[in-house]
Amino acid sequence: MVVKYVLIIVCALCLQAGAPPKVILFYGDSLTAGYGLSTEEAFPALVEKKLNESGKPVKVINAGLSGETSAGGLSRLDWILRQPIDIFVLELGPNDGLRGLPLAQTRKNLQQIIDKVKTKYPNVKIVIAGMLVPPNMGPEYTAEFRKIFPELAKKNNAALIPFLLQDVAGNENLNLSDGIHPNTRGHEIVAENVFKVIAPLL
Repeated sequence: MVVKYVLIIVCALCLQAGAPPKVILFYGDSLTAGYGLSTEEAFPALVEKKLNESGKPVKVINAGLSGETSAGGLSRLDWILRQPIDIFVLELGPNDGLRGLPLAQTRKNLQQIIDKVKTKYPNVKIVIAGMLVPPNMGPEYTAEFRKIFPELAKKNNAALIPFLLQDVAGNENLNLSDGIHPNTRGHEIVAENVFKVIAPLL
């Protein structure tokens, strides 16, 4: 009986070892793309490294595009979704907020992106990156923008990164000279924020 259980455990481990890595698609703007840095220094690559080192084999695809809005993300999504994915990390909306675009349309665009991903890959796990906009956009706009991400996560049963730039935003030592985009150390902290949310999904 003991031998039987040992064989079952060994077989299970063999199957696990031979399983293909999960594919994680990071879909976003300059934050995801790693503006001012190499792709290897951007947080998606750092998350891939951390997950692989923790025994969770993954392959990460960085589909970040600097300057991307939610509308732009929606328009290029079909091309991006040609490859199968297991986890879809949505990091769009900041450029909408910085440009003062209508938030009802931002919310609609993000929902349509989620709908398209679910239609294409029904078993995919969605992760939504929460973001903030500067207070100079006005208190009403700022508050409404902040609500978009947790509300979309709740509506779509998605995992939520409460604030992607937690412990990085506003710290000049962790950002490039523009004060907006994280530097290498900043991306390391962002990667930790993301890792904490994604690891349990695997």
